[in-house]
Amino acid sequence: MAIERTLSIIKPDAVKGQHIGQIIARFEAEGLRIAGARLCQLSRREAEGFYAEHSARGFFGELCDFMTSGPVVVMALEGDDAIARNRAIMGATNPANAEPNTLRKLYAASVGENAVHGSDSPAAAAREIAYFFRSIELS
Repeated sequence: MAIERTLSIIKPDAVKGQHIGQIIARFEAEGLRIAGARLCQLSRREAEGFYAEHSARGFFGELCDFMTSGPVVVMALEGDDAIARNRAIMGATNPANAEPNTLRKLYAASVGENAVHGSDSPAAAAREIAYFFRSIELS
């Protein structure tokens, strides 16, 4: 297995629902180490920049509205096969289709408000982590 990093975001719905602690505890219980973390409020410009690859899709405006609706927790997670492991822990994008005990099954209300984000590839992880963290901020 390869040690890698991935970006995770605890989205506004999960922050508002006071699930930060449970989500972080789950990552740590599954062997992912938090290499960097912070609570922040995304501006519209930051949300649009982060999700720029989706700008032509019909849900882009609604996604940016949601991601700026409240605080988020951004984290760089590290561990063996961190990207795949984080995606398995999160579960399917649609919580109705997510496996039992995945974060989205436990904490998400809908496809649009689905509690967490995770990088989907090594290239995305590198870009997304760099979007939120300077290298000096990661341990």
